[in-house]
This record gives sequence, C-alpha cells and structure tokens, in this order.
Amino acid sequence: MHIKVCIHEQQQYNLRHTFMGSLTLHKLPVIEFTDKNLKPGTESWSKTCNKVVSALEEYGCFVAIYDKITQEVHNGVFHALEELFDLPIHTKVQNKSTKPLFGYVGQIPLIPLYESMGIDDANTLEGIHNFTQVMWPNGNAKFSENLLVYTKLAAEVEKIAVQMVFESYGVGKYHESHISSANYLCRVMKYREPQINENKMGFVSHTDKSFMSTIHQNQVDGLEIEAKDGEWFGVHDLISPSSIVVMAGDAIMAWSNNRIKSPHHRVTMEGKEARYSIAQFSFMEKIVKTPEELVDDEHPLQYKPFDHLKFLEFYSKEENRRLESAIRTYCGV
Repeated sequence: MHIKVCIHEQQQYNLRHTFMGSLTLHKLPVIEFTDKNLKPGTESWSKTCNKVVSALEEYGCFVAIYDKITQEVHNGVFHALEELFDLPIHTKVQNKSTKPLFGYVGQIPLIPLYESMGIDDANTLEGIHNFTQVMWPNGNAKFSENLLVYTKLAAEVEKIAVQMVFESYGVGKYHESHISSANYLCRVMKYREPQINENKMGFVSHTDKSFMSTIHQNQVDGLEIEAKDGEWFGVHDLISPSSIVVMAGDAIMAWSNNRIKSPHHRVTMEGKEARYSIAQFSFMEKIVKTPEELVDDEHPLQYKPFDHLKFLEFYSKEENRRLESAIRTYCGV
C-alpha cells in the first residue's frame, strides 16, 4: 500500500517544529498496571480506573507500566523486528491485505525514514503464522514465538484499559460484547536515522483510526503528542522495557461522545540510531455505537453508528486524509 503525504502536512510540520520550545508544560501520566492495581472491585482498581480515564480525557493517551512485558519479552520482540526489516524490499512488499491500511507502507519520498508492515489477527497464533509464512516461506519459529508473546500482552493492556473506561462511564454491561468484536492489527515499524541535512520527520501528524492503540518502542525517542493547547511535547518515559503507550483512537472518541479525544501525534527522529516500534490497534467487527447512557442534555449525540472497516475504507482515499477530522466527516451528526 502506498500513502501519499501532502506538501501541506510537510509545511505544517516544519512550522510547528521550528517554533517548538525546549521547555514544555506537558508530560504524559505514567500509570502502573500491576497485579495489585488490576483486581476489579478493589480500591486500587478504582483509583487506577480514575487515573486512566483522567489521562485519556486530558491527553488521549498515557504511559502504562505493565510488568509482564519483561526485559526478555522486550529484547525478543525487537530482535525479531530487526531481523524482519533486514529482509529485502521485494520480500517486505509482499505484506498485503484486502483490508485498507493493513499492508506494507514505505518507500515514500516525503517520509523516507519510515517503513512498516501490518499483521492481522496479531494476538493469535494463526495471524502471526500467516504473516511469518509470507516473509519466510520455510518458516521462522523463533520470530513467531517472540512476536506472539508480545502481541498477546499488548492486547491484554488494551483490554484492561478499555474495561476501565467502560466501568468508569457506567456502561460495563457492554464490555463483553465489545471485547468479542475486537480484532487486532499489529503494525511493526522502523524509522531509520536521518542523514546529514535530511528531514527529521519520521511520520506526519495524525490520529489513530482504531478504537484503542498500544505503542512500544526500542527505547529510542521520537514520539510526540499534541496537547489540547496546541503545544507539541515528546514522550520520554519509555526507558523501561515495561513501558507501553496506551492511546485513544477515533473510534473511542465517537463511542465516548467526545469525552475522550484521539490525540494528534507524530514521530521526529533527532538521534543517530534507528527507531523500532510496534503499534497494535483494535478495530471493531461490529457496529460502533455511542451508548445511550453517554447521551444527555449536556452531551448531545455527536456521532451516528458506523462500521469500523468501512470508516477505514473512507479514510484510505487520498482526499479524505486531508480532512481536519475524518471521523466527524464520516459519521458526525
């Protein structure tokens, strides 16, 4: 799949990056996801729920410390990514999908530092196996093992965060149906280090089109978030192998009736090392609909029910990528 990045986005990036000060007032909340905090019904669970929802409402994302993502898991998955991206380009471009935005992305002149591949049903053995067989027709058991261990844990983190949101908003009765509808796309990414005088933009400003996303990186900084006041700030709390960013997508923004906003984010490459990251996105196979409990006089309905994959098809068209809010254009009331 080929993505065209418009000149306007490039100019907008240059302007924002030129005037970005070194001093920032913003810092993503860091929230521990440990056994003591993750038992529903306990006081610590309630406190963690409040922290998660507060962070999502303020920034659209937060850093979770999930101790099941150990140093061994971290090392294993990024070793796998390095091995994967060392494959020849004619192999990597075989990563294709009938679903929009799910295949290979790379070789784009305006973002030359970036390339990525997508893995559908990423938290399942079948999904990982199907991807691995395309990259390595003779198989690569170690790659599959390392990736699957991580993708299952990333799905756990996302499910916990979603459950906390549902419970906090008093719509926990819909959670089980929601989880049964979730499909996970894992996008593995490499941002090579910029050459002298080369543009440092790794990826342009965008919002995720998912319900919720998780992002894990190889401890090379680059991720930047736009706060509500328009200030861009870097995410620098990812030094622990257990750190994982949990980020709201456009779908949860619509589902929550704008209580949670999907944040604009981008990647800027400042260092001299390649950045590897692994993002996992949840997409709904059922219709996404705002619960009636989240609609009242103070919060009138903002979005009509929508088919998540059809929204992706809408966004995959070049002219729709330039919209200020694709989700609002697609299904806004």
